[in-house]
Amino acid sequence: MKASLRQSTTLVHTWGGLLVGWVLFFIFLTGTFGYVNHEIDHWMTPERASASTLLAASDLVRSAEDWLAREAGDAQSWFVFLPAAQRSGSFTVGWRAWPEGKRRIGKYRQQALDPSTGDALNASVRDTGGGQTLYRMHYRLHYVPYDLATLIVGACSMFMLTAIISGVIIHKRIFKDFFTFRPGKGQRSWLDGHNLLSVSALPFHLMITWSGLIFYMFTYVPIAADTLYPKGEARDRFHTEVSGNVRLSPGTKAPVAEMTPLAVMLARAERAWEPGAVGTIRMENPGREGAQVLMYARQSGVSRGGRSLLFDGATGEILRADPQGETLTGRFEQAMLGLHEGLFAGPLLRALYVFAGLCGTAMIATGLLLWSAKRKVKLAQQESPRFGIAAVDVLNLGTIVGLPIGIAIYFCANRLLPIGMEGRAEWEAHAMFIAWGLTYIITIWRPLDRAWPELCCFAAAAYGLIPILNALTTDRHLLASIPEGDWVMAGFDLSAFATSLFFLFLAWMTYRNLRRKTAAAVMAKALLNPKVT
Repeated sequence: MKASLRQSTTLVHTWGGLLVGWVLFFIFLTGTFGYVNHEIDHWMTPERASASTLLAASDLVRSAEDWLAREAGDAQSWFVFLPAAQRSGSFTVGWRAWPEGKRRIGKYRQQALDPSTGDALNASVRDTGGGQTLYRMHYRLHYVPYDLATLIVGACSMFMLTAIISGVIIHKRIFKDFFTFRPGKGQRSWLDGHNLLSVSALPFHLMITWSGLIFYMFTYVPIAADTLYPKGEARDRFHTEVSGNVRLSPGTKAPVAEMTPLAVMLARAERAWEPGAVGTIRMENPGREGAQVLMYARQSGVSRGGRSLLFDGATGEILRADPQGETLTGRFEQAMLGLHEGLFAGPLLRALYVFAGLCGTAMIATGLLLWSAKRKVKLAQQESPRFGIAAVDVLNLGTIVGLPIGIAIYFCANRLLPIGMEGRAEWEAHAMFIAWGLTYIITIWRPLDRAWPELCCFAAAAYGLIPILNALTTDRHLLASIPEGDWVMAGFDLSAFATSLFFLFLAWMTYRNLRRKTAAAVMAKALLNPKVT
């Protein structure tokens, strides 16, 4: 019975992981960048120096409101993200347009403002997707429609959760595997590496997969909400009772004569809390009937939920003052989302988040390679159709090495594309996917044993080029950023160098393996066809 259970779960683990492994690799790698997205933003906007002086919050809010009224006066929603003391250079406004056609939500855009002056940075700072674009890819899949993307990511997350649980069941020596790695043993080494990466960050893998499903829980299983809370007022009550979130009125498009300035409401919020407590401001239907303003206090703990104040946009009166996630279910949901995003984490804990995310990415990669290695051993002993193995090999190399190459090209494009180019941020992402697609073509065109070291060398060159391009195109290179103490800029360049060395090591390992195979093939041919003298 035990053997049967282990065999069954092994099949689930093997095939469930393979079917969605390449998408999971993409989700884990791009999601890991979310933990350093502010640092990536800093590197990708070298013209934006860290602000030495910071305007008062009331002045920043006035500047943001003036800019939004001028540039996005017809938007459905406004957002103001006030800079924190530790990230004084991050001052952003956002706006969402009214939905068009069959879209449920309108297109969202944002603009960085100078926290020392409140002016827009269009003229001097390059348009870039920054770290947020990479982060959003892990759940929006970039080119895929949003609703379809959430369903795909949810299905892959379910496969991931199943693979994690089945992996624990089939592990006979889960604690011993934590300390076991035997290099140079071929398939045995891949299995040891897979087990070591799986066990070392197992709690993180469980947390990040489960909490990711919590994000869209009622999208994946909507029947309870649809039955108990039909659309309309009942659905608004659902968001309050179950999630504890404030649901804003949809309002109308009819304009009103006058709106209370956001700075006045900010002052009332700071009197209710404390100065500097407000982190985010959201206004629905700005300048129209039914306008409402929601102010959120800065997140100070694991839970995403926190204090919030709801204002009438026209009169500026407080309509509601309560915490997000005030219900038990709401607190649980907000805590899980907070754990998933890791926004509460300090530098050391954030570094552990990044490390665990990379372990998860490597775990998926070694699992895909292990599947292929096992099948090749079986095929060496019997004749079977090999198309499936060849297809998996192409997908493995094109994803495991090709995606990092595409990300490197994304960063290179940030330095190479003209600063005033229209649609510049979009073309950074296009460059990434074009480069990634080309790696699949190379993988199909070149013999697999040769494509591995060649693409690894290309990846090493691409990452080594990043700090070189930074030095050639900006004045924020290592010789300037280190003396100035700008360790975010310097750390990014040094990380690119380290990644380049890692891919050089992979290239050397795969090339050495190719030489061994070639020597073995020559020896076998000589033994089978000895020369007659």
